[in-house]
Amino acid sequence: MRKGHCAERVRLVNGARDQFKPTRVHVAKRRPIKPKKYGKPCAARMLDTGIGNKMRLSSKCFAVLGLAYVPPWTVNAGFVVGDTHTLIIDTGANASAAATIHGYAEAVRPTNNILVISTEQHLDHVGGNAYFRDLGIDVYGHARIARTDGELADSIDEYNACIPDKARRDRHEGAIPLVNTRIANPNQAIVADTELELGRLSVQIILTPGHTPTNLSVFVPDDSVLFCGDCIVSDYLPNLEGGTEKDWQVWLHSLDRIRALGPNVLVPGHGRVVQGQEVVLEIQRVQQIVERAIGVGFAPTKLDQTALMPS
Repeated sequence: MRKGHCAERVRLVNGARDQFKPTRVHVAKRRPIKPKKYGKPCAARMLDTGIGNKMRLSSKCFAVLGLAYVPPWTVNAGFVVGDTHTLIIDTGANASAAATIHGYAEAVRPTNNILVISTEQHLDHVGGNAYFRDLGIDVYGHARIARTDGELADSIDEYNACIPDKARRDRHEGAIPLVNTRIANPNQAIVADTELELGRLSVQIILTPGHTPTNLSVFVPDDSVLFCGDCIVSDYLPNLEGGTEKDWQVWLHSLDRIRALGPNVLVPGHGRVVQGQEVVLEIQRVQQIVERAIGVGFAPTKLDQTALMPS
């Protein structure tokens, strides 16, 4: 039996209408989620107190950090391991990143069926989706994710233009990292807050738009770990360039949702993992940058960046 397949049919119900076709992956019923604050996980579950650069965040949650992307960015992914299913969160910018993430996930629990979820539409989060779809693995993601191979080609040209050495630009070496990479949009649409059952472990999929309309976060209440995609990027200036003031207002609401969950560990889309009180400070930092952008009407990279950074 191939990874991502099992005999049971999926049972997915959302509050408005069921737009999900039955598959052979068993997850729990979809139901609306009312965010609530969870306490810190028990000490036995947290394996390290200094986890900023660690892969193993808890007994069930893992971060895959620092995957290659265009400087100054690296991109993060992760996975959550239940008794029967492993949920991979984001697939990196290319097929090689996806294979790396897959290898780590299978090494932790080789017998598990694999599921994948994309936290947003940008190519650094969905570039490896086709790798998993070729294996027959379902990829979940927001219903509005609809990337094209033409957009991928444009991105390759942009990557190539970033190469400082002219000889390498002329050889189009920016395309090398994306060999065997193509676009595959999610085949399982997320349209509302959702709960997935991975085998004695439930994860919550929570809509957190703002950075894009397609952003979502993955929360593991048992371990108080949140994978938030680019709703929060630690240390970096958040990327507001693709949005409007209306989008940024939505972003603030998403930050409020994350704050209400009270995660003890936060895995951002880019940057280091943060924990404990630093989670609160990082949410506040991003909030202040977004609020400042709303106030002046421009993304932070369009202005004097020091003026946008919280004191």
